[in-house]
Amino acid sequence: MKKLIAYCGLDCEKCDARTATLNNDNALREKVAKLWSEMNGVEITPEMINCEGCRADGVKTPFCDSLCPVRQCALGKALETCGDCPSINGCQTVGMIISNNAEASENLKNNR
Repeated sequence: MKKLIAYCGLDCEKCDARTATLNNDNALREKVAKLWSEMNGVEITPEMINCEGCRADGVKTPFCDSLCPVRQCALGKALETCGDCPSINGCQTVGMIISNNAEASENLKNNR
């Protein structure tokens, strides 16, 4: 499995937070922080936008590092991704993501 496929199946290579981190792009950090703040109804600062990937070694955003329920569940179960979990069908933790993102769902199915 690609190391840059997150536990939930999202592709970290396509994440603007990762792109901003790798390129040290402060303008993109500001854009992502503003968008994520509006989407989530919480204040996210550009300084929080540093991530090298959910399952990759290195820095992660505060949400991805310690608040993401999907990541915490998979880590707790010692799974490579949610695709390895026998309870994935009907799982409410990852269900919202894979029901709304066909690519994430396919990534989990294709990489079991």
